[in-house]
Amino acid sequence: MSDSTALDSFLDKWRARWPEWQMAEVFVPLARRPVAVAWFALLQEFEDIMNISGDPLPADAKLAWWGEELRDWSRQRSRHPLGRVLEPQPAPWAALAETLPQLIAARDRPADATAAFAGLQSFGEAVAVAEAALFTAPASALLAEAITAQMLATRLAEAGTAALPLREQKVAEAGDLRAQSRQWAEILLRHWPERQGGRERRLLSAMARGRLRRFAKLGEAAPMPSPAVLLFNAWRAARGG
Repeated sequence: MSDSTALDSFLDKWRARWPEWQMAEVFVPLARRPVAVAWFALLQEFEDIMNISGDPLPADAKLAWWGEELRDWSRQRSRHPLGRVLEPQPAPWAALAETLPQLIAARDRPADATAAFAGLQSFGEAVAVAEAALFTAPASALLAEAITAQMLATRLAEAGTAALPLREQKVAEAGDLRAQSRQWAEILLRHWPERQGGRERRLLSAMARGRLRRFAKLGEAAPMPSPAVLLFNAWRAARGG
C-alpha cells in the first residue's frame, strides 16, 4: 500500500464518521483543510483506543506505539501516514505523548462529573496547546475543557452506560438506562464551553454538540438534521457567533 493510499484510508475513516464535515469544511480555507482532517483523524485514533471493548492489551500496545511516534515527530521523524501531514507542523508533540496514558485510565467509570473531567484534564490541555500551534489560535482552559467534554461525549456514544459516572447512575431513575444516558449527556452539555479554539475546532465542536443534544433528547443516536440546518450551524460556528 502506498503512503498516499494509507493516508487516505485514515482520512476517509474519519470523514465516514463525520459526514457533517462535508458541509462544514466550506468555511475552512482550502490550504488548511488537509492539516485539520489529519489532526482530527489522529484524535479519532486516540478515541478508538480509549473506547476499546474486549481485550485492551492490543489497544494499550498501540497507544504506547503512538507515544513513541509522537516523540519522533518532535525530532522530525515519522512512520505513520498521518505524520506525513502533521509532523512538519511546529506543535509540541512530545508533550502530547506524555498525556496518552490518561486514555487508558479514562476507561474506568469515574465517581462523578468532576472526576470524569479531571481524569482527562492533562490530555485535553495538551491537545489544546497542540491545536493552538496547528490552527494559530490561542489555547485556553476553556478550550481544554471543551476538548475534554467532546472526548467524554464520544465515550458515551461508543461505550454507552459503561461511560456513566457512578454518581450519575445512582441518581438517575432506577433501571432506566436511557434516562441515565440522557442525564449524563445533559451534564456534559452544561460543562462544554461553546465557540472555543480556532475555526476548525469550533466547527467540529458544533457538529459534536449537535449530536450530543439530539442524544440528550432521545437517549440514543438520532439522524442528522437537514443540510440547510447543518450549513447554518457551521456558518455560526465559523464566525464564532
